[in-house]
Amino acid sequence: MVTAMLLTLMMNAASEDIPRFEQDRFAIGFWVDPPMDERADERYKEITDAGFNLVLGGFGANTEETIAQQLELCEKYDMKALVLYRGMDLDAIPDSDALWGFMVRDEPGAPEFPDLAEEVQALRESHPGKLAYINLFPNYASPWGQLGAENYDEYVRLFVEQTDIDVLSMDHYPIFKPDHDTRDNYILDLDVMRKYSLEADIPFWNFFNIMPYGPHTDPTEAQVRWQVFSSLTYGAKGVLYFCYYTPGPGGEFPKGGAIITRDDRRTRHYYEARRLNEQLNNLGPTLMQLTSTGVYRIDPEDDTPPSEILEGAPIVDLKRDDVDPQLNLLVGAFEHEDGRRAVMLSNYEFAFSSWPTVVFDAPVEEVREIDKWSGEEIPVYDDSPDLEGLQISLTDGEGRLFLLPAKE
Repeated sequence: MVTAMLLTLMMNAASEDIPRFEQDRFAIGFWVDPPMDERADERYKEITDAGFNLVLGGFGANTEETIAQQLELCEKYDMKALVLYRGMDLDAIPDSDALWGFMVRDEPGAPEFPDLAEEVQALRESHPGKLAYINLFPNYASPWGQLGAENYDEYVRLFVEQTDIDVLSMDHYPIFKPDHDTRDNYILDLDVMRKYSLEADIPFWNFFNIMPYGPHTDPTEAQVRWQVFSSLTYGAKGVLYFCYYTPGPGGEFPKGGAIITRDDRRTRHYYEARRLNEQLNNLGPTLMQLTSTGVYRIDPEDDTPPSEILEGAPIVDLKRDDVDPQLNLLVGAFEHEDGRRAVMLSNYEFAFSSWPTVVFDAPVEEVREIDKWSGEEIPVYDDSPDLEGLQISLTDGEGRLFLLPAKE
């Protein structure tokens, strides 16, 4: 432990004058890039048409030649790329405006962190301003067999402290079954990501599931939406789909069914992702200016009044009409760079909509919503003007983002 701490201190001192990676857009990416063949241009136009702005390489682009082609296409379509460089000459990779950085490692255990720290530092010195990207295990990985730590919090803490990374990232794929629902575990992961990204002042991203594999059912559009807006509510600055191009047959993927099939057919998930990504691209500029200040869970099994749970939040109370189900919501509070406050109100249900009566701590005429279909700030609309109070409708799994004046 002492050796690892000394190594981190030495690397921090050595990198003080080296430009660090700075994220300039909300990241919308995926796992498994498509083949880099004679249809590559068509494939990459299809990617950008679906609203993605980040390509993680390593499957379709895995040689010096195909990486160069990938960067050229990302530049053409105003996307960024993280390229897989293992066993390659770094000098052979073009210095492209599309190059965000390098894929270093997926799901390392804690014993690997000191070696990864050296690799991160070496990449930072050889390619200033580029990201050395490492993706972490989820919290359901085994403590000593995979994490190499006593628990998940300790695993992430060691990673941040020892690697001096520029972006925190993990994958977590909740199970959506009538008799087995692990969504609560998903938000526990998001809570740990949020905690250490705030402490280190770095953004966090996370992978979520959009295809059937292993014990996982094929997510509905609402279940995909729930995963994304839950991440946004915890302050994520990037979301990554698993998977874009359907992985090879066998193993955990006998059903296929990613966003694009292996025979290049668009599945329903392509159109779901396109609809969702349009909203993310419109919310993104505002999301990038927000810093999380709190997350609040309104749980139907918790008898605590929402007004007590929401103490300190821009929303001071949430109520429901008698005919509606018990409230099941996530509330994320933020501070905007310009001093204003923000709040993301998300429906925790993925099977039906929610119509909470919302009480902000500011007059409603001073509250603005970021319209997901335009990105513009618009007045808040009462979805049930004939009922008492301000009702905000949320479809299954949806979140809505509001801006409030600075607290006096």
